[in-house]
Formats: sequence, C-alpha cells, structure tokens
Amino acid sequence: MLPNLLEQYNSIFNTSEKPRFFFAPGRINLIGEHTDYNGGHVFPASISFGTYALAHKRTDQKLCFYSLNFPDSGIIECDVNNLDYNDAHNWANFPKGMIKFIRESGHEITTGMDILFYGNIPNGAGLSSSASIEMVTGVVLEGLFDLEIDRIKMIQIGQKVENDYIGVNSGIMDQFAIGKGKSNHAILLNSQTLDYQYAPILLDNHVIIIINTNKQRTLAGSKYNERRAQCEQALADLQTELSIQSLGDLTNDEFEQHKHLIKNELDQKRAKHAVYENQRTIEATHKLGLGDLEAFGQLMNESHRSLQVDYEVTGLELDTVVSAAWEQPGVIGARMTGAGFGGCAIAIVEKDQADNFKSNVDKIYNAKIGYPPSFYVATIGDGAKEITEECAK
Repeated sequence: MLPNLLEQYNSIFNTSEKPRFFFAPGRINLIGEHTDYNGGHVFPASISFGTYALAHKRTDQKLCFYSLNFPDSGIIECDVNNLDYNDAHNWANFPKGMIKFIRESGHEITTGMDILFYGNIPNGAGLSSSASIEMVTGVVLEGLFDLEIDRIKMIQIGQKVENDYIGVNSGIMDQFAIGKGKSNHAILLNSQTLDYQYAPILLDNHVIIIINTNKQRTLAGSKYNERRAQCEQALADLQTELSIQSLGDLTNDEFEQHKHLIKNELDQKRAKHAVYENQRTIEATHKLGLGDLEAFGQLMNESHRSLQVDYEVTGLELDTVVSAAWEQPGVIGARMTGAGFGGCAIAIVEKDQADNFKSNVDKIYNAKIGYPPSFYVATIGDGAKEITEECAK
C-alpha cells in the first residue's frame, strides 16, 4: 500500500500547490546477464514496482529533493545552475545528474522544482532502483517544462549519469527496459546497436516470482567494474587476430576456436560467459515465441550456472535461493537477475504451486542463511510516464 503521497508532499514542502505525478518502473531481466556492456543481447521487462515522483515548478532557481525512502536525509537542496556531483547529496545525485545532462543536451530548464520521490523497489535488491530514479526524473522534466526528449536519448542520458557522473561502468539495459517498457511484454535488445523488439510474455498458468535474498548489494563498491575490465581485456586479446567490435559478435563455436588468444585464464572464463549468455538469450527469446516455456526455463537454469561458475557473481545467498527453487514442484526455471553479489533471483512457477514454493524456499533459505528471503509476484507493466493521482494510490 502506498503512503498518501500528495499529503506528504504538501507537508514536506509546506505548500498547497498541486504537484503532477510521475512513475518509472523497476526491471527484471529474464535472461541475458552481464551481456549488455559486452555488445550482446538482453531480455528485460519493466515491473509494477518502481519510483513515484511528485513535482512542481518553483519560481526561483532552487532544486529541492526529498525521498520518503531516506527521510533522515531531509530536503536536499541545490541550485539549478550548480549541479556538480556532491558526495553529501547521496541518492539525490541521480536526479541531479539527469537534470545536468538534459540541460547540457540543449533542453531549457529555467527554474527550480520541488520533487518528492517514493520507491517501492526494495533498496539494494538489484531491480534497478537507480535507473528508475533517473528515468522518472527524465519524464518529470519532460512534463513540467514541456520538453520533447527522444526516449532513446533520455535512456542514453540515464546511462551517462551512471557512467560519467556516479562512476559505475554499467550498460544500457536498465534504463532501456524502464524507458521503453511495455505491459505484458519483454524487450529483446541488442545493446550494441540498440535494435530492439517486443516479445509477448505468455505465461498461461505460470507466474514470475521475484525472490529477494535480502543481502543488499552495492553496485559501485562491488566487483562489477572488475568484471567489465576483464571482459575488455579478453576482447583486446581476441582482437589481435579477429575483426570484432565486441564479445557479442562471436558465436559459441567461434569463441571456442579462438579462446586460446585470451592470455589470462580468468579473463577467458569471463568472456565465455558473455559469449554463451548472449547466444542463450537469442535462443531463449525464440523458444518463448514458440510457446516453449520448458525450454526457456532450462536456458534460465543454464544462465545461472554460467553466472555462478564462469562469471562468479552469484555468492552463497543467490546460489542457495536458486538451488532451493530448482528443487520445488512446478518450477520451470530459476536464476539470479541483475548484477549479482546479492539482490534478487527470479523463478517461473506454476500458479497453483506458488504458495508452496514460497513456503519451501523460505524454510531452506532461512535454515542455511539465518534470515528469510522476501517474495514478490512480478506484474509486467509499462515504462516511465506521467500518471494520475489515482494511479499512485
């Protein structure tokens, strides 16, 4: 249940002005993990959990940010003409970065704003709360200042915020899924060319269950940047003989024929995951299109094993929860989703087994890890947009 956002807005900003309401979802990635910055394909979908923003233009140059998720931070203020990164501004650097780069791309933002944020994505769960904040800020600016921002351009600006402002070398998948999401569809995205197509998610008698390990992951402080560097080195080694732009250009057979070019054994393992996962993602989308949910589930399972063994980004909590999921009746497939190192897994489960699934996985996980996981049934919804007040209730 959402808090009364309008009432909170008026109280926090001491105003009777009526703000406008905006929403950007979180995302899950059904398959295709750590492929987006390797020039491969991903298969994400936007979900019903996300970030709400209530916003109103001010008459001065002051930007006032408040998050109901971080109330101890209070109202974070800055000037619209001074949007440099500031450690003390913590989470507010994400919307600040969006405002800065959208202005720099040629759009006029002449006054300040009061913006209230509220997210119901579990913090640190790996369902892309930072990209959700970025994209909701983008649609706020579009709405309040009557801007026409090409959606792909807004998505690219969101990635630029992560890469050049926050300092995380992430790919474009999160912003793309959130910016271009479509109800009851996933997106097959070629992260190198940004070619994409929607694919209907026809689950019939199944549901997608998100399992939060409740081990928080901090992306910037994790080994994410290390994995990216290892893949870049593997690519550089391969390019000594191959004319390729990314690891996503290779088939599995081509990789096997040329992997000896990669000097470091660890880099070779990382590259193997990137190549094989890309091919799995293309095949998985094809299987889903044929209505072959069983084959799709098997590819999900293979994806997790590759992330565990070759890419080494799972860890005890994710492996425990996924292994427990695999043992349950009615499970088609399960895997970690997101960057890893904690966060969430997803499972496709028969509807009539969903309650048993949650109960059994909870028991196994709690017994081994010492605290329970959380479960959410994922509804696949639309991407970032302005909404009515009723939609936020």
